[in-house]
Amino acid sequence: MNILITGVAGFIGSNLARELLKRNHRVTGLDNFSQGFPRNIEDLQENPQFTFLELDVLDQDLAQKLPESLDTIVHLATYKIPRYGNALLTLKINTHGTENILEFAKTKKIKVVFASTSDIYGKNPDVPFHEESSSVIGSSKIKRWSYAVSKLFDEHLCLAYHDEFDIPVVILRYFGAYGPGQSPSWWGGPQAVFMQAILEEKPLEIHGDGKQTRSFTYISDTINGTIAAIEKSVAVGQIFNIGSTGELSILDLALKVWACANKPGEPPLEFKDYNSFNGKYEDVMRRVPDVTLAENILGFKATKILEEGLRETFLWQKSLYQTK
Repeated sequence: MNILITGVAGFIGSNLARELLKRNHRVTGLDNFSQGFPRNIEDLQENPQFTFLELDVLDQDLAQKLPESLDTIVHLATYKIPRYGNALLTLKINTHGTENILEFAKTKKIKVVFASTSDIYGKNPDVPFHEESSSVIGSSKIKRWSYAVSKLFDEHLCLAYHDEFDIPVVILRYFGAYGPGQSPSWWGGPQAVFMQAILEEKPLEIHGDGKQTRSFTYISDTINGTIAAIEKSVAVGQIFNIGSTGELSILDLALKVWACANKPGEPPLEFKDYNSFNGKYEDVMRRVPDVTLAENILGFKATKILEEGLRETFLWQKSLYQTK
């Protein structure tokens, strides 16, 4: 197939492109490097089946710059939870960018695989989350919810285009992807920040009391679920949770990252109060998926053992740090 990936220089985008090329698909990658890294796609540029376009999904004339012949668009370009501001940018990129992609897809009925997020479940206390679970969103005065709201709007937009224009769409709600290629900042997740702190010999920063839980999904598992959504026609019109069902507190994650780095004793921890963020910040206390639907329709199941994945990821991030 001919596949377009937006946000190709990002963590998931670059790994997805690499695996699709291995499977003999043609890939066109789009990125503006606002969050992605050129290093992530250096090896891809040597592949004649890969084409890179340095473009912004917010470009009004985007449609004129995209390839004529496409089978599928995987829309990954996004802006994540604004901890320190950038709520407006989050809303603009995630809503207008998705609308631009859907408008382009509408003209030729191109399949769109949309990357959503587990954050849309919000503060719903009923775990594990299944695809019909309610979204429980906090106050509009708390900036962090702008991300969840923008992605929730995008999901409705995708399904509306599916209904109105018969565009084949699939929505994937990712849960905590990690692995080689991740950003070493909060953009990459808490495990990335813990690893960077260890490499820089700094305390591991914990938000709140660290008792909030998440599930962490190794990148190869995330990619396998995404490719199944691309390749299987039965996925069209569906929403899928893509993630590991293992639930882990952030404190326990810090201990596991410390252990995978072969550090002795207890890690130095620095607890950061939510009031220190720019404006109020509200965290989600538990987040774990029900992946029954993805198992039954996509054949998806996360299989990577967390400790193994963390060890491999730390070695990668260490090699990145040492080449600076």
